Amino acid sequence: MALRLSPHVTVMANAAGKAAKRLLRDFNEVEQLQVSVKAPSDFVTQADLRAEQTIREELTKARPGYAFLMEESGSSGSENWAWRWVVDPLDGTTNFLHGIPHWAISIGLEKRLPHGGSEVAAGLIYAPAVDEMYWAEKGGGAFVNERRLRVSGRRDLKDAVLGTGIPFAATSQKNQLAFARTLGGLMPAVAGVRRFGAAALDLAWVAAGRYDGYWELGVKPWDMNAGILIVREAGGYATDPAGGDPRPKGDIVAANPHLHARLRGIVLEAQTAAAG
Repeated sequence: MALRLSPHVTVMANAAGKAAKRLLRDFNEVEQLQVSVKAPSDFVTQADLRAEQTIREELTKARPGYAFLMEESGSSGSENWAWRWVVDPLDGTTNFLHGIPHWAISIGLEKRLPHGGSEVAAGLIYAPAVDEMYWAEKGGGAFVNERRLRVSGRRDLKDAVLGTGIPFAATSQKNQLAFARTLGGLMPAVAGVRRFGAAALDLAWVAAGRYDGYWELGVKPWDMNAGILIVREAGGYATDPAGGDPRPKGDIVAANPHLHARLRGIVLEAQTAAAG
């Protein structure tokens, strides 16, 4: 029996599905651009913008009063929003550019709280190349397509496979140093560390139990808002290294309940040392 999606998740799924059709066509084309005289990076930028416009149009049509925070076009809508879409139309752009089929559309929905602040009320991450749609609504559990998700049950770091994002040229020196210290501490202690290049999918894979944990510093809100909720609804933890909300600074540690505190402590220690 097919799962019945809530109105919000249905809206998100429809928007992601429509954008995905064009992105898949563009992805097939960009593979050909690798051996052409065209500029692949310009082509991908246009693919990104077209996908974002499609998602914006679909979400606005369904929920005209909601605000937006989008990777390409930034903030729009009322500053006093009650609901806000947080959208990355193409997470894993470098993978997309190189013909690597590991990229996703991420849509989070934030709800303003009565006494200030906000919470992620719903989230959806869609990987069109493998047709996997991860989704969750607060209090309703997490799913991939129609299958319920649950984080892994591994208890020991020595058995754990972790995901992360390796810093690149634009990363601050402090975060580069913190990453190096964290990696140096973890490499001899875990079964493996992976870097696949799409933060939203890293979080989705923690929720699915493929990764036992994930950490990264300086993640953009559109790359992690949906994933934070999906991990939590799958029974995991997603916080900043100090145990608070990861959204303000973008520093995130996500893991199953057995490993989260240990991983968080290692990242925090490295971050503190790098700051000193």
